[in-house]
Amino acid sequence: MTKSNATQLSSLKKSVAPFEQNDHKRSINQLINTLGPLILLWAAAYLSLSVSYWLTLLFAVPAAGFVIRTFIIFHDCCHGSFFKNRKANDILGTLTGVLTLVPYRQWKHSHSIHHAGSSNLDKRGIGDIWIMTVDEYIAATPLKRLYYRIYRNPLVMFGAGPIAVFLIQYRFNAKGARRKERMNTYLTNILIAALYGAMIWAIGWQAFLLVQLPIVFVSGFLGIWLFYVQHQFEDTFFEHEEEWSYVMAAVEGSSYYKLPKVLQWITGNIGFHHVHHLSPKVPNYNLELAHNATPPLQKATTITIGTSLKALHFRLWDEENKGFVGFKEIKARLRHPLPSVEGLKVRKPELQTK
Repeated sequence: MTKSNATQLSSLKKSVAPFEQNDHKRSINQLINTLGPLILLWAAAYLSLSVSYWLTLLFAVPAAGFVIRTFIIFHDCCHGSFFKNRKANDILGTLTGVLTLVPYRQWKHSHSIHHAGSSNLDKRGIGDIWIMTVDEYIAATPLKRLYYRIYRNPLVMFGAGPIAVFLIQYRFNAKGARRKERMNTYLTNILIAALYGAMIWAIGWQAFLLVQLPIVFVSGFLGIWLFYVQHQFEDTFFEHEEEWSYVMAAVEGSSYYKLPKVLQWITGNIGFHHVHHLSPKVPNYNLELAHNATPPLQKATTITIGTSLKALHFRLWDEENKGFVGFKEIKARLRHPLPSVEGLKVRKPELQTK
């Protein structure tokens, strides 16, 4: 990091430092106004089965929103920002991980790696959505190109993705995981099985699946979408190690996703993602306050629901032009590929929410 970048980081860090203090009362209130409605909406969805399944789905959608809000609490626990007490964060993180189907210690580990190397082209691979550069794609084998095209297809990423990630991928430990991480994944799986088993015993497997599956799918879809647009948008920032900086990655490589107030509340202010990446210790309920009080952070790229839809067409990172391109835009270059760059050791990362 250059001296100027270090100075800039220090200055911005000092600006947001007052907002890193969590408020125990606000945290408890957030638990109540998140888990309470989630339970009530789940119960309403179940009771509506005897009326109309369309009514059930009507309840399932907002319930999925509160699962997202629960995940934001889980996310804060991973950063140690929800409670002051580390053990309290670990316990609540594990329990909310059961509700969101995400193992706490596994996700905490991979997410910390994501924060340390976000927007760094030399540190892709853990906790990220898979991104290839144009040159890497051109030099890749036809089979790898096909696999990448399938992976980046919106129907696969947002359709099969929620099932593949939340129901399958997170049930297993990552290779080389430490003992605490492995044990936490096992514990999460056991608690999920116990919770689901008890509910199936109480209301029957058919009713349980009719309510829970749409909630899991919608919340998983929304979670992956949020993580996707928070780093893949027009004018974003990606650089190699020598040109990369933490401040640039936070302010220019993370978006300010300006959502309607209701959706901002449901998503726990995670749209202020540039603030979060600059200082992960800021609890979710202080992110907007930090943004409003820090003028340099207000210069972050702002996207809306409408403009964020452009990201559906982003496929590859063009290092030369510093922007995303689609597959059609590089057809001509595929006829005259560069020498192989398979030796660049670009890992295929796991697909993960943030």
